[in-house]
Amino acid sequence: MTAALTTDESARLRDVWERLATVTDPELDESVAAMGFAESVRVDGAGDVQIRLRLPTYWCAANFAFLMASDTREAVEALPWAGTVTVELQEHYCADQINLGVNGGLPFQETFSGEADGGLEALRLRFRRKAFQRRQELLLRCLVKRGYTAAALTRLSLPELTDLPLHDAEASRLRMRYVEIIREVGGGTDASGPAFLTVEGRPLDSDTFVAYLRELRRVRVSTEFNAQLCRGLLQARYAGRAPSEMPAYPSTGASRGAASGAEDQG
Repeated sequence: MTAALTTDESARLRDVWERLATVTDPELDESVAAMGFAESVRVDGAGDVQIRLRLPTYWCAANFAFLMASDTREAVEALPWAGTVTVELQEHYCADQINLGVNGGLPFQETFSGEADGGLEALRLRFRRKAFQRRQELLLRCLVKRGYTAAALTRLSLPELTDLPLHDAEASRLRMRYVEIIREVGGGTDASGPAFLTVEGRPLDSDTFVAYLRELRRVRVSTEFNAQLCRGLLQARYAGRAPSEMPAYPSTGASRGAASGAEDQG
């Protein structure tokens, strides 16, 4: 029988799972917690943390697997009470190599010395740009559904967007996720600039707004198809092995909001 957790142990486990909810699969823009990739968390009395990760297939790309494992360790190490944080990627063809590199603090190119062409920043940026487009489309469609016109949205400044009186949880969540990413991708460095820019940093045009949303929809649908495929593969691979000790937390993913916030507008 498993001993009951103390209040302090429960709080630390919750802290870790909350950090895991911020670590995203680079391709899917869904958290490792929401996707079920984080199988278990252990925290001992000294504050040392052990996290076990699992992926949908044995052959998941090594660069994606490394990014998730490395980001997981970095996110949990940021907890003020955390001691040694160990990430164990399970049942993957590069698990030993990735675990050794990530837990040793090595970058990808050193972990795969002689095999990797370079670092992973270009790959990360490419998928963050797609995540930006997906989050932007979901928010724009949500606002259109709530009565905002293309002309109004293309004139909106970032401060005005953050101050919009949104009275439902779905719209507020989509806005929060979009504002999070606009500051790192898509010309979001000007705090008083337009709320909605293309990923290349160009202002949106109300005359081409509908066509622009159609283009973003293609990015979102592709991403969400891949996410659903990964969920199905993971469920088939680990049937009956649900993640343990995971408390309720708000998903960082947007796919469950797509049905209510992303209806097609032409």
